[in-house]
Amino acid sequence: MSKLEMLRNNPIGLGCMNMSHAYNTPVSDDEAIKGFREAFEMGYRHFDTATLYGGGKNEKVVGEALKSVRDEIFLASKCVLYIDPEKGKALDGRPETIKAQCEASLKRLQTDQIDLYYLHRRDFDVPIEESAGAMADLIKEGKIASYGLSEMSADTLRAAHKECPVAAIQTEYSLWTRNPEIAVLDACRELDVTFVAFSPLARGFLSLTIDNLDELAEKDIRRAMPRFYPENFEQNRALLSDYVAIAERAGCTPAQLALAWIRAKDPSIVSIPGTRFVEHMRDNLGAADVTLSSDIVNELEQLINRDTVAGERYSTGQQTEIDTEEFA
Repeated sequence: MSKLEMLRNNPIGLGCMNMSHAYNTPVSDDEAIKGFREAFEMGYRHFDTATLYGGGKNEKVVGEALKSVRDEIFLASKCVLYIDPEKGKALDGRPETIKAQCEASLKRLQTDQIDLYYLHRRDFDVPIEESAGAMADLIKEGKIASYGLSEMSADTLRAAHKECPVAAIQTEYSLWTRNPEIAVLDACRELDVTFVAFSPLARGFLSLTIDNLDELAEKDIRRAMPRFYPENFEQNRALLSDYVAIAERAGCTPAQLALAWIRAKDPSIVSIPGTRFVEHMRDNLGAADVTLSSDIVNELEQLINRDTVAGERYSTGQQTEIDTEEFA
């Protein structure tokens, strides 16, 4: 089985970010390494990290945890976004930066080749063809096996694909975030590009892991996301009682219901839910065995959709980083 076949044949992968970045308090390196090893033992084969996460720390713990099983996993990482020691989060899609970040990622991941290397965001100051050309060079050099895009539009996908074939595009997709349905999913089918859904559990909302906003750490990125503003969060929570009832009728957990919905929409889509907790990893992986009827799929879509959810997915400032299509 080729590595890209491994990607497509594992409908649920592991988003590794939560261990080191963005949500609540990062776990210790030892805990992260132990968690990733347990994830492999329970059946995960697709692990997704990035240069940005923890300023490189996440790649280090992923590399250390999985180096002994490197040939048995599909390893994805990302470049362009990074942590600048002085400025904080920064963006640079120039070819020389992409190549330098790849060298650093290879060292942190303790591998000779990354299976899938994404442009984490589009750098609007650099033509996408130039960034894609850098990825083509890395493929020729054997440092990456394939490349992908993250949070980019169908037009950007086509432009990058023309320069060098894109293997995958990663975008937020869940019951409450349907933006890929505007154009990207169709473009993926047209170009035979694998679609990877990140935040398929609506950033913990659909897995019921947030009882109240006071549980979020001060620097948790969800605090800046409109759907988690107090007035919107309370309105959105009103959807959950019916959602839980549907999960009970479907014979699965709320998290499994959200992941099974994605599989019901298109079985070729790969989901990468992230978590710090081994028990959640196990729960999420079980969604691969859940099949939903068309009636349940329709009921879910009537309950949770862009018209029933309060708040935009990103703030105005966060939206400037995103190239994906937006609903009118």
